[in-house]
Amino acid sequence: MTLRIHEIFHSLQGESSRTGLPTVFVRLTGCPMRCVYCDTAYAFSGGGNMTLEQIMDKVAEYGARYVTVTGGEPLAQKKCLDLLRRLCDAGYAVSLETGGAVDTSGVDPRVSVILDIKTPGSGELENNRWDNLDRLKPQDEVKFVLCDRADYDWAKQFLVERRIADQCSVLFSPVYGRLNPTELAEWILQDRLPVRMQVQLHKILWGEKPGV
Repeated sequence: MTLRIHEIFHSLQGESSRTGLPTVFVRLTGCPMRCVYCDTAYAFSGGGNMTLEQIMDKVAEYGARYVTVTGGEPLAQKKCLDLLRRLCDAGYAVSLETGGAVDTSGVDPRVSVILDIKTPGSGELENNRWDNLDRLKPQDEVKFVLCDRADYDWAKQFLVERRIADQCSVLFSPVYGRLNPTELAEWILQDRLPVRMQVQLHKILWGEKPGV
């Protein structure tokens, strides 16, 4: 059993409620979406095949407690579900970063799912799988990556109508280099939204590049 892996690396978690924690990232190759702000287009192709045993051995080399499986879109490879299960069985605190266009029903319940909701500005609104919202657990997180004020207003309305913040944590993130983080912070405070604003710590530290 193999998976197409683009890279495995050790860094600080730059997003989610685990921001700042030393984490091993397992980045799978491939993605069915083409968001206009994508910062991992390099993972659409390339990489190499690795067995589950090889992946587990590589992850173990770093000695970290936290592991994030990401992409691309990791769930585009069906055997990703087996990897998530193996990581949980090994005692890691596992999170999954998914773009929200693929069914999450097979994900091990021990995994913290970081679920993107694609906004109109992303160019991928129609590919959201809304039934994924029905599977949210308290330890999961929903993320809105916002291009501009129109995206913010859309996400705010969605938040009110779906009451997602009653199910799990909600993250609002500005598109790097496009939406001023200070503006987003002010909008959130003005509207008193029950969300966590996040900036991408890894980009602040090392810039926009692979392996961080």
